[in-house]
Amino acid sequence: MKNMYSVGIDIGGTKIGGALVDGSGNIIRETRVPTPAQDSDAIADAVVDLIRDLSDGVEVLAVGVAAAGFVDAERANIVYAPNLSWRNEPIKAKIQSKVSMPVFIENDANAAGWAEYRFGAGVGARHVVMLTIGTGVGGAIIVDGKLLRGGFGLAAELGHVPLNGGDRACGCGQVGCIEPYGSGTALLKSAKSLAASGQPEGYRLAELEEQAGELTGAQVYQAIVEQDAGALGLLNDLGEALGRTVAGLCAVLDPEVVIIGGGVSAAGDLLLNPIRESYLKHLSAAAYRPHVRFAIAEFVNDAGVVGAADLARLELGTL
Repeated sequence: MKNMYSVGIDIGGTKIGGALVDGSGNIIRETRVPTPAQDSDAIADAVVDLIRDLSDGVEVLAVGVAAAGFVDAERANIVYAPNLSWRNEPIKAKIQSKVSMPVFIENDANAAGWAEYRFGAGVGARHVVMLTIGTGVGGAIIVDGKLLRGGFGLAAELGHVPLNGGDRACGCGQVGCIEPYGSGTALLKSAKSLAASGQPEGYRLAELEEQAGELTGAQVYQAIVEQDAGALGLLNDLGEALGRTVAGLCAVLDPEVVIIGGGVSAAGDLLLNPIRESYLKHLSAAAYRPHVRFAIAEFVNDAGVVGAADLARLELGTL
């Protein structure tokens, strides 16, 4: 299996990553290029160039392309991709017309969750939920070893599960989604507010903001690592919101493992502990049911390309 290669592509708002991946999820070679600004044809051409470079000199069975946004049930068109301004973009056809191997399209969070299920923190489980905590909140659901895509291909948009009592506006146009409470963007926004408040809890964040000229996620993470009380309080609030969401997801899906990925997951147990505590507090019949195992994602920047490559092999029937 190891010499049966596939190519994984991960299209982001600022960069496109690509990798040649073997049947065991190992990256043989990889590369990244900037994403052409808001030009769908140029993006497709850049992807094609990556595929050709990565497949040079080897036999490639298939190509998996992951992108943030809604992918239709046929796994051919990006219905909606906010970071790329795509609306009903026929990305599969554009790429497939220029390469000889089969091309499959997938949502990036689904691809990342599949990589964890197959080769990372979810190995050994058949029922897995993954939450990616970054700019937004992404998700993936594996049920009995199969990726849950839903009737229209749009399942597992977990960042848009309503939070009970939530009233913050979300970028999707609704109010009360988990994303404006449980994302890295939400954490940074709260940190900036605390830093500007003049409260003692915000002193270290304000100090870091003054030193850097601007408070960014890196400074917030530094304060968390230093175990600054104000930053940890904000992280606990984020974890509490996510834990409530996980409790609801467990009532519906009953997973064995919940994997936390994305940039904020670098906080490790400092994030997992409040998530776990909130989950237990809000889980229905918590004393009478098995409890889910929580884990930090093992893949970081490579989850999308590894998952996309492996899903392409699955679609081709070679797993």
